[in-house]
Amino acid sequence: MLKIFKVTAILEGISYLVLFTNMLFIKTNNPELYHTLLRPLGMTHGVLFIGYVILAFLLKKPQNWDLKTFAIIQIASLIPFGTFYVEKKYLENNA
Repeated sequence: MLKIFKVTAILEGISYLVLFTNMLFIKTNNPELYHTLLRPLGMTHGVLFIGYVILAFLLKKPQNWDLKTFAIIQIASLIPFGTFYVEKKYLENNA
């Protein structure tokens, strides 16, 4: 399950950055393309985000994460590039 969490963390981080790119750059340059991409990108990111959070809860006990580590892992899902940091720092040596 840890391998699935690692993949989900990376994909969630990528989807977050793609969603921001869509919101910041495409919206101003091409509003029609923005509205076409918003729904599928938003849905994909939402599913990956929920998967990330659920998998983190499921792995908390087996990985023996203390409250501080678990909080960092959860907060990282809200910060751009945060899931990449988590994957590198907390998950790299464990899988």
